[in-house]
Amino acid sequence: MRVKKLHRWDLSPEEAIELQNRLGGMIRTTKIPGPVRTVAGVDVGYSRTSRKVWAVVALFSFPELEILEYRWNTDVTPFPYIPGLLSFREIPVLVGAFEDLKREPDIILCDGQGIAHPRRIGLAAHLGLLLEKPTIGCAKSRLVGEYRGLGEAKGSRVPLLYRGETVGVVLRTRKGVKPLFVSPGHRITLDESVRFTLSCVKRYRLPEPTRLAHLLASRLRETFEKRPLLPKCIPAVEIFAFLELDQN
Repeated sequence: MRVKKLHRWDLSPEEAIELQNRLGGMIRTTKIPGPVRTVAGVDVGYSRTSRKVWAVVALFSFPELEILEYRWNTDVTPFPYIPGLLSFREIPVLVGAFEDLKREPDIILCDGQGIAHPRRIGLAAHLGLLLEKPTIGCAKSRLVGEYRGLGEAKGSRVPLLYRGETVGVVLRTRKGVKPLFVSPGHRITLDESVRFTLSCVKRYRLPEPTRLAHLLASRLRETFEKRPLLPKCIPAVEIFAFLELDQN
């Protein structure tokens, strides 16, 4: 699929923040324009001993949530870890995985922030601009904002407030487990972000697309150095057997 080239990536942290301030004004939290038949999840795994990273895009049918395709890419990231600048570490390697996709996702779920970000341009929002696709931030931890009074039942939600604005929702996806911090990325509303996130949750805390992407990225990180000749693409039907993952 096509990826827009909005800017260069070889930036200093100060230049990255300046760019975010410009890109934040381009984000649009508007309703999805058409039906949703495919949803993708993305995640990135990091080497414990080097700057190497592995990015995974897992594509599912919707609402059936059957895996259709996945692609992965690996590279070395020169950008340091700085809270709020995650997209500059992860998107360059994710782009290679998206460019290899044969089918385009209608929605993309990211393990990161959407507009719940100091400059309204977290990983999901930034990726949405580059792909011109609706994106949702489904973060496991909070970057900005305050909330109170979240119930314990599945589906409980409260607003995430930052500087007097609702930038997301704190969402309980399973009874009694830690919540997710859901915020719209680009070309999607907050209500739609919450609805599609819940629709992608099965037995676990994480939505299935991002859960599988996380499992794959972690397994690639663990096995790649032992087996450097891994094939770049494996048919979806072989994915679990190849990586010895538990489908349950």
